[in-house]
Amino acid sequence: MRGLVLGGTASGVGKTVATLATLRAFENAGRTAQPAKAGPDFIDPSHHARVAGRPSRTLDPWLQGEDGLRRNYARGDGDVCVVEGMMGLYDGSAASTAGVAAALDLPVVLVVDASAGMESVAATALGFATYADRTSHDVDVAGVIAQRAYGGRHEDGIREALPDELAYCGRIPPREDLEIPERHLGLRMGEEAPLDDATLDAAAETLRTDRLLDLAREPTPAAEATTEPSAGNSPESGDRPRVAVADDEAFRFVYPATRERLRERATVAPFAPAAGDDLPPCDGVYLPGGYPELHAEALAAGPALGSIADAAAEGTPVLGECGGLMALAETLTTVDGDTHEMAGVLPATVERRERYQALDHVELRARSDTLTASAGERLRGHEFHYSAADVAADARFAFDVERGTGIDGDREGLTEYRTLGTYCHVHAESGAFDTFLDEVER
Repeated sequence: MRGLVLGGTASGVGKTVATLATLRAFENAGRTAQPAKAGPDFIDPSHHARVAGRPSRTLDPWLQGEDGLRRNYARGDGDVCVVEGMMGLYDGSAASTAGVAAALDLPVVLVVDASAGMESVAATALGFATYADRTSHDVDVAGVIAQRAYGGRHEDGIREALPDELAYCGRIPPREDLEIPERHLGLRMGEEAPLDDATLDAAAETLRTDRLLDLAREPTPAAEATTEPSAGNSPESGDRPRVAVADDEAFRFVYPATRERLRERATVAPFAPAAGDDLPPCDGVYLPGGYPELHAEALAAGPALGSIADAAAEGTPVLGECGGLMALAETLTTVDGDTHEMAGVLPATVERRERYQALDHVELRARSDTLTASAGERLRGHEFHYSAADVAADARFAFDVERGTGIDGDREGLTEYRTLGTYCHVHAESGAFDTFLDEVER
């Protein structure tokens, strides 16, 4: 599958809108476009999925390793892959858009804010192209999309100023209805604040689809989606375990590869705690991240958290990531100061703060055998949360923090019974979910 990367000059330059317009432009040209996102994002991919009609692949060398990144790319389904970058093209110490583009040997089309410039757009793009020589990544900046650019003289000035080696790939018009509203953790989700279809079509029409397709190329070497057989993933493995996965407005941050891995080895039973669903019969429970702080009252009133507490006390493996950790705590206090009872499995009270408490790629070392890692094993992931956990003095931690913030700066992962709650989001390529499923199968 051919592909290209839409990198930005900085965060907030309009990469997501440019990506959505590119996906629509390819669709209108009769191509099947596969979206992807560089970095550990859950929100931008929700917008990709709505426009493309298929899950957006996560591409992050820290979370997956380069081989895992390439496998995840190859699991996409389409004629051409559009990869939205993270932050600015070269930003990020653990993972960057430049690193993803280099790992796949895909060309970069630079999204530049052209709202107040013409020749300076070309100067900016040329600077980004030549800066690649000062990095450890072999990056090919091959084209430019002018974001927030008018047509006519404005567009002509940008196009004529570009050197021959940088293809002009069109523009995104400056329209207020092309802005996606934000809240804490980033943009609103795709199903909450979708761009109007007619507006997106208008933006797609101002892109040079032919040039974008000409630039797209196959990864080098060719990525392969094959995976090694594992325990629980063969006909000889007997009955498949049943894993209950929370899936609603409170628990929505799940990488597509994680869903796929769970389905490969288990029967997945989705349930919606914030909508009043009870915990279905299961052998294990997975509570992903999301926005439990926005649905704390509904969670407290529903039956699921009490059932999860009972299942945890009986020894059922329960894994909670970020929002899942918050739901497994004793109480959750919202930004308005309202406190709600949660499952009470983990000895902590959680409070939502006005400012984010952690944002980083993470590396953890397991203190002993736990649900997602063996003793001494390192586990890589990502953290981004606005809440803080106040833990009891006798709380048991599963991990020491090698990189990142964790729960208290030095430790991460609260554990009780066979339950683990952590602020760290991990990817299926880390092996963490295989370890969890091994425990479920015991």
